[in-house]
Amino acid sequence: MKDRFYIRNAKDHADERVTVRGWLYNKRGHGKVRFVEVRDGTGLMQCVLVKGEANDSAFEAFDELTQESSIAITGTLREEPRAVGGYEMGVDELEILQIAEPYPIQPKEHGPEFLLDNRHLWLRSSKQWAIIRVRSALVLAIRKYLDGQGFVLIDTPILTGSIGEEGQTLFETKYFDLGKAYLAQTGQLYLEAAMFAHNLVYDFGPTFRAEKSKTRRHLTEFWMVDVEEAFYDSDDNMNLQEEFVRAIVEMTVEACPRELEILERDTNILLNSARKPFARISYDDAIELLREKGEDIEWGRDIGGAAETIISEHFDSPVFIYDYPKKIKAFYMKQHPERPELVKCSDLIAPEGVGEIIGGSQREEDIEVLRARIREEGLPEEAYGWYLDLRKFGSVPHSGFGLGIERTVAWICGISHVREAIPFPRMIYRLNP
Repeated sequence: MKDRFYIRNAKDHADERVTVRGWLYNKRGHGKVRFVEVRDGTGLMQCVLVKGEANDSAFEAFDELTQESSIAITGTLREEPRAVGGYEMGVDELEILQIAEPYPIQPKEHGPEFLLDNRHLWLRSSKQWAIIRVRSALVLAIRKYLDGQGFVLIDTPILTGSIGEEGQTLFETKYFDLGKAYLAQTGQLYLEAAMFAHNLVYDFGPTFRAEKSKTRRHLTEFWMVDVEEAFYDSDDNMNLQEEFVRAIVEMTVEACPRELEILERDTNILLNSARKPFARISYDDAIELLREKGEDIEWGRDIGGAAETIISEHFDSPVFIYDYPKKIKAFYMKQHPERPELVKCSDLIAPEGVGEIIGGSQREEDIEVLRARIREEGLPEEAYGWYLDLRKFGSVPHSGFGLGIERTVAWICGISHVREAIPFPRMIYRLNP
């Protein structure tokens, strides 16, 4: 690695002779001066071929080059403020590694289906390159924050015999002679078991929902970070979420100035919103607010995407909606001590139409109340024997939450559809590439 040159490190190699290995992004020029723009995955660099300075074979190779041809190009770096990245190369050698066939994604308008059919190639475009690097930086920020706060990473299973969320949105498969298994909707239940060993824990991985939704906010396979905290109530949980979200947004923006510039993201709007105290509104008040704004919504219904946007537009920061009706939330959420028709939970709604990025709750620590909820939901009690065990041996008040990576990436990047926030999106009508 030490002997390899990458465009991202150009400032450390001014006036040195280096070799860039990458792909042709663009070319132009005629006569004695030719320009080659090359990308190596870490950045983009302009390379200049001048007759008499570059060897003759470099000029001959230039004429053969097609978009996305792979090349190795050698020359001397020099500072050039007008060039992308502030540096360019004076070329003396150009080696063709492979001449690309006509590239299907041309610099013109393409429809989303065409681009998704060619997702394996679309990833190379500048906007998609920037989004995926923001995603990578966000993942690092999440790990850095949680590790720094003393949380322990727990790898929870993807194949499970118990239901974490809604039974009707499960992907199921036959599991040898043991009956049905399901793709995990959440690692939360297993994370709770680990919490009793480590106090503060998190997991990070793919989750699956067989939900037949075609909205811009939904995927059938998406990534989540789940967090569990012993001795936290619902208010403590919201306080942690607020600090967590603010920190990861700031760290990601700091790490990705070039990427967010490519995306034309106004980071002042993003940071100003994330740095303000997060608004909090009860479910009851949220329903009243929606009615005041002309929405026909009954108490007891879930708050959908359009309604979330209306609520978020009422505030200038992310907003928590808390204490939902029990009948529309998961069985493991703690019953409200004063209003048994409610549970102690919250959804965090991001601004700019992104919608819910976090769902969280205080967990029910009373074994009898939890068992009653499992029966009420018609869930197979035997599958939750181990989960009920956790309430027999040192049960304590505890809380947790799950943050969706793709929606958070969409918020930070300022993009409208989560399908661009993951390298290879899985939706109800798409399984390839």
